Amino acid sequence: MSPLHAVLFDLDGTLLDTAPDLGAAVNHVLVQEGFAPLSEAVIRQTTSHGALGLLRAGLGDELLEELGASRLRTALLDYYSAHLCLGTRPFDGMIELVHWLEEQDMPWGIVTNKPGFLTDPLLAQLPELKGCAVAVSADTLPVRKPDPAPMFYACDKLGVDPAHTLYVGDHVRDIEAGRNAGMVTAVAGWGYLDERDDPALWQADLHFDTVQALHHWLRLSR
Repeated sequence: MSPLHAVLFDLDGTLLDTAPDLGAAVNHVLVQEGFAPLSEAVIRQTTSHGALGLLRAGLGDELLEELGASRLRTALLDYYSAHLCLGTRPFDGMIELVHWLEEQDMPWGIVTNKPGFLTDPLLAQLPELKGCAVAVSADTLPVRKPDPAPMFYACDKLGVDPAHTLYVGDHVRDIEAGRNAGMVTAVAGWGYLDERDDPALWQADLHFDTVQALHHWLRLSR
């Protein structure tokens, strides 16, 4: 494996545990519409599927379309943007990991399919992550993951070769994006994996069940 010069992370379910706030947003919309809220277990399995995925988990495809998917998605995101960082926290061990990367002069950044109007203010409320050297959102470019363009863009901003970059994510599209860019890829096993997911089929180079295991591996790889 090539020596690593940078580490890139997915955001929701990899770097940050955003499920509490996204879950509160979808449940606010569901209750407003007269439906039962989602359980925490369902929220954590569905958060990586985005706003529509969360709404679909509560309503199903047919009812979601009947009630107006676009309207409900807007309502969810409006509520979420107003309550962006109440329960959201970096995953256990993540602050220590990124600070260690900074001490090693190894740049780190984020490539996410979260829109920039949510990504940027969220990161601004987490000063412990101020060392993030690049943040690429869903709308930074005309395409998003699993297209490799956001990955190449991030590497260009960091001045590193994708082949010497590790990308860590908790969804198959994250691994596809990293592989499409020729990066070293790792599954964030601590993230929002659906019970139907089988990360062994994603063809990632590495799989870590905890942030601490990733940190340990990075220390050994130096």
